[in-house]
Amino acid sequence: MKFVENGVCAPQGFQASGVHVGVKTHAAWKKDVALIVSDVECAAAGIFTKNVVKAAPILVDLAHLADGKARAILANSGNANACAPRGEENAARMCAAAAKAIGCDTEDVLVSSTGVIGQTLNISVIEEGVPALHAALEASAAASDAAAHAIMTTDTVKKEAAVETVIGGKTCRLGGIAKGSGMIHPNMGTMLCFLTTDCAIAAPMLKKALLATANRSFNRISVDGDTSTNDSCMILANGLAGNAPITEEGADYQAFLEALQALCVHMARSMASDGEGAKHLITCTVTGAKSEQSAETIAKSVISSTLTKAAIFGADANWGRVLCAMGYSGEVFDPDKVDVSFASAAGEIAVCAAGRGLPFDEDQAKKILTEHDVEIRVTMGEGDGSCTCWGCDITYDYIKINGDYRT
Repeated sequence: MKFVENGVCAPQGFQASGVHVGVKTHAAWKKDVALIVSDVECAAAGIFTKNVVKAAPILVDLAHLADGKARAILANSGNANACAPRGEENAARMCAAAAKAIGCDTEDVLVSSTGVIGQTLNISVIEEGVPALHAALEASAAASDAAAHAIMTTDTVKKEAAVETVIGGKTCRLGGIAKGSGMIHPNMGTMLCFLTTDCAIAAPMLKKALLATANRSFNRISVDGDTSTNDSCMILANGLAGNAPITEEGADYQAFLEALQALCVHMARSMASDGEGAKHLITCTVTGAKSEQSAETIAKSVISSTLTKAAIFGADANWGRVLCAMGYSGEVFDPDKVDVSFASAAGEIAVCAAGRGLPFDEDQAKKILTEHDVEIRVTMGEGDGSCTCWGCDITYDYIKINGDYRT
C-alpha cells in the first residue's frame, strides 16, 4: 500500500469539481459548492453525527442510503442547513438539481452542508450554479483540489489524500477529501469526509469497513469538545478496478480495511493539526493498558483536557495535568504504575515514573514542546492494550475565531 496523488479522483471512474455559486456572500473568491460523481452506480455507505440535533442533509442521506446505492455527492459550505426553515426541502432540491445535471435518480445523490446553523439556505444560487459545477467535472488532481477547497469553512488547509493497494490481484485506489477544524470531538465532529474507491465491495461490507475505520480515526480526535449537527462521512465504491467483489471477511476485506484506515487516519490527523487557532498537533499514545478500549478512553481524556491543551500551547511540561485527565477518564488503573514522557522531533524527555515526578531539564522540555508535532507517551503497566488519539492545543485565536463566527 502506498499514498498516491489526485484525491477523490485517484480511483478509476470518478470526477470532481468545486466552484463559487454565492452561498458565501462575503467571499466571492471562495469556492462554496463541490460535486463528486462516479461514471457508474456505486455501492454506498455513510455514518453520521451522534448529536440528537441532526442537520437536514443527514435526514435526506439516511433515506437515500437505505438501498446501499448512490452515484454522486453534492456539498456546500457557508451554510449548515441545520435547524433552518425548509431544511429538508432545500436538501432534497440540491439532490434534484444534481440528479438532473448528471442524468440519474434523485435518490442516487447524497448531500452535505457545513457552515452557520439556523439560517435559511440560499437554494436558488445552488440550483443556478449546478450546471456550471457539472460542466467543471474532471478526473484530475486540480478537480479534487477544487472540491476539497469548496467544503472548507474555518479550515486553513485542505484535507485530501489517496492510497493505492492490491486486492484480489487488482490495483485498487481509495481517495478522500475532508473538512474539519472546529467543533471536533470523539464520535466525529464538525467534519465532512467524502471517500471514493474503485474497489468492488458489497454495500454491507463497505458499511462495516467504514464503521471500523471511523472508530480508529475520526472517533479518536478532539479539538474543542464539541460535536456538530452535520458530521458526515460517506463512501462510494464503483467496482471499476475489476477485483472479485468483496462480500465477506477475508484477505481481500482486510487489505481494503487497512487501506481505508490508513487514508482516514491521515485525514483525521490533518483535522486535529488544523484545529481552530491551533499551533500544535498533540498525539497521545497509551500503552500497557488493560485493553485497547481502556487505552482509548484514557488517551481521549488526555487529548480532550483543556488544561493539557493550554500547557502544550505554553510549552509547559506540566505532566500533572496528564495524570489528572487520566484519573477522571472513568477508567480504573493504578496511578503508581504510570510513566509519562513528552516527545517531538527535538527529542524525548521522561517526566514521570511510577506515578511520581522526575527531575528533568526544563529548557530541554520547552525545546521539545515548542515543535509543532508533540507526543504525550503514557505507559500504564496494566496489560497489553494500546491506542493513539490526536488533538491540538488551545490558543487565544480559538476564542477570536469563535467569538464572532456568525457575525
